[in-house]
Amino acid sequence: MDPYLLIGVLHVALIVPFLLWVGFNRAATPEWVYPVLVGLGLLVFLYHGYKAVGRYFAKSPFTWVNMIHVLFVAPLLMWIGYYEKKTERPAYDMLLLVAFGAFGFHLYKLVVISQTFIKSPEI
Repeated sequence: MDPYLLIGVLHVALIVPFLLWVGFNRAATPEWVYPVLVGLGLLVFLYHGYKAVGRYFAKSPFTWVNMIHVLFVAPLLMWIGYYEKKTERPAYDMLLLVAFGAFGFHLYKLVVISQTFIKSPEI
């Protein structure tokens, strides 16, 4: 199975809806979600930090994907998780921007990947 297909489906089906739910609920988000956000942010930071270093030394053109997660997504998740109900509105707005951006990006990638499954008719 194509790992990028799995990544796209995971983001569109699970991660984006979770981020949208938190972003729209704002301070009405249940208390148990905040430690999850801190843990998720830490996990994103460690995983994408490791991948970014490997891709940097391999001179990969996709290092930017990991750097966005390390420099922007992970700190935002940890920020909201740390400040809990005291999180200011702009942080939730940024979370919504991340969620909608991830949805658009990964949906586009899923469409591109799906084109490899469609075969042109034999004439």
